[in-house]
Amino acid sequence: MMFKKLCVAAILAVASAPVLAAECSVDIAGNDQMQFDKKEITVSKSCKQFTVNLKHPGTLAKNVMGHNWVLTTAADMQATVNDGMAAGLDNDYVKKGDTRVIAHTKVIGGGQSDSVTFDVSKLAAGTDYTYFCSFPGHFALMKGTLKLVD
Repeated sequence: MMFKKLCVAAILAVASAPVLAAECSVDIAGNDQMQFDKKEITVSKSCKQFTVNLKHPGTLAKNVMGHNWVLTTAADMQATVNDGMAAGLDNDYVKKGDTRVIAHTKVIGGGQSDSVTFDVSKLAAGTDYTYFCSFPGHFALMKGTLKLVD
């Protein structure tokens, strides 16, 4: 009987111990005021893949106040934005086949959501990454940094 109590106690102790696994996803929202609710996202090197879940809690349609989530190096952001504007809404304001784009969601309107998952191996230590909304004009306010961490 004592052995059984010790086993139960040991199992409960292990079950209640903190989990040190890396968080390999993030939820982010872009609203009708052209703001993301996060300015920085960290990605653990221990993650093989990372998922971004984009939500638009606003009410405006995607052709009026649509948002997407696009990830590039900081150095590639402006050129990617320019090419994305030319690509248009039908292409989610991302140039088809743009190798500078590490990951992106589709453009969504109020009440909608989308997700994107990418291989963390595409990120390099010591590189500055920027995420932004490529809807025309939104990138000036809707951007943040993504950091690869141990």
